Amino acid sequence: MATVPKTYWRMGGVTEGAVEDYVYSLLPERDQTLRDMENDATARKVPIVGPAVGRLLHQLALMIGAKTVFEMGSAIGYSTIWWARALGPGGKVFYTDGSKQNAEIARKNLERAGVLDRVEIHVGDALEILSEQKTSFDIIFNDVDKEDYPRVLRLAAPRLRKGGLFITDNVLWSGRVAQSVQETDASTRAIVEFNQQLYRTPDLLTTIIPLRDGVSVSLKV
Repeated sequence: MATVPKTYWRMGGVTEGAVEDYVYSLLPERDQTLRDMENDATARKVPIVGPAVGRLLHQLALMIGAKTVFEMGSAIGYSTIWWARALGPGGKVFYTDGSKQNAEIARKNLERAGVLDRVEIHVGDALEILSEQKTSFDIIFNDVDKEDYPRVLRLAAPRLRKGGLFITDNVLWSGRVAQSVQETDASTRAIVEFNQQLYRTPDLLTTIIPLRDGVSVSLKV
């Protein structure tokens, strides 16, 4: 098995280490743009989903023939590229991030990846930007501040088309969701509340995938 370097975005705490190494060793090599972004994220400790989850997002978009994705918390545009490549020409990803610096870096990365024409960049509060949208989306991807997760669910579900996907990163939070409530911080408690609400929402069929830091996939039925 190939040696897989430890990186900031790997996180750990969910899957047994040797199994996680095995999963990452299977991944095909990414292009230079994605590899450079992975290295940049590790060097500057920028949160990105990494290649295993990026590949999952790409696959899910292809599976439902998605053409519109609203991304909440896009950082340097790593996951944005995976989405945009899956949507193909004519698709549209709504990039959102609260940092102008992140947005500028993302714009350069998206241009380098050849998908800038498929991305609409918004700088500001992702929840506010989503609340202003009048159309429904094929996919809504949630990767904002964890304490906002319960609010995101209330906003996202009505703005997702039937048959669309609501996808959320970090739902296992390095395993901290399994701790007793007394031992957890505000972010962990918010994720625990979010996960409970997600599974109780009648028009969302949800599964949590224990990949990297946990990804929930909810189909609107």
